[in-house]
Amino acid sequence: MSDVKRKVLNAKQKLEILQKLDNGVSASTNADDVLNEGNTISHSAALRSVETLLDYMGQRGFDYGDITAVCKICADIRQEMNKQQKQRRIADFLKK
Repeated sequence: MSDVKRKVLNAKQKLEILQKLDNGVSASTNADDVLNEGNTISHSAALRSVETLLDYMGQRGFDYGDITAVCKICADIRQEMNKQQKQRRIADFLKK
């Protein structure tokens, strides 16, 4: 446990997390976003961006093929998220 690095959140980050929780975003999604901030984009943030793009495409009447391609990206992101979550659970189980 001594190797665990803790990230100190500023007030803006704490407020953002609370707002996301109020909007129904899961705590684990929030944690992923905060831990990955400044490093890489988290899967949950990527998924939200792609879903926003899908909404935009639907409103603008994009071609069905284009929308299908973006849906495939969503599925790929979800699959990767599930894979990593499974790996974390296995690692946590083996630590016990």
